[in-house]
Amino acid sequence: YSAEEQPQSLQKTKIIILGFSNPINWVRTRIYAFLIWAYFDQEFSIADFSEGAKQAFAHVSKLLSQCKFDLLEELVAKEVLHVLKEKVTSLPDNHKNALAADIDEIVYTLTGDISIYYDEKGRKFINILMGFWYLTSANIPSETLSGASVFQVKLGDQNVETKQLLSASYEFQREFTQGIKPDWTIAQIEHSKLLE
Repeated sequence: YSAEEQPQSLQKTKIIILGFSNPINWVRTRIYAFLIWAYFDQEFSIADFSEGAKQAFAHVSKLLSQCKFDLLEELVAKEVLHVLKEKVTSLPDNHKNALAADIDEIVYTLTGDISIYYDEKGRKFINILMGFWYLTSANIPSETLSGASVFQVKLGDQNVETKQLLSASYEFQREFTQGIKPDWTIAQIEHSKLLE
């Protein structure tokens, strides 16, 4: 974190994330992205997918934190939504607030595993696992979340806000069987230690 000396209205927060991707996973991801483009969807781009997944993550996490499960029915798989209802409604308010990720607070996005498979009925599926790291100012004791980093962000001359870096994994699934609506749904949701 660093901030240049500027008038308060022009001051912006800068966060630098250093991460090294496993080269084998990076190559594997690119090969699978090429296969999706070549055999399933000529308009598929891993960069465009990642940007759309980031927007979906921000939207779904906000609805999840507000317990608006009826609005998630078209976005999240039914069996996942059923489990989430039980888990989220029993969370304390500060944990619910920590589920919500503002799109401007997402500091890093990683394309994880990509899988292409056929089921016993011959239907074609693609799953893409995405990892997200985001900052939250929700008031959660740091000992509750093992592995969560705590940052202090200076706002202007005097105000200091404490934020925690949390992680989440969302698995997106799309069926590519002919005649099926071409929508991505979320087949799995994990939020660091919040939804155990």
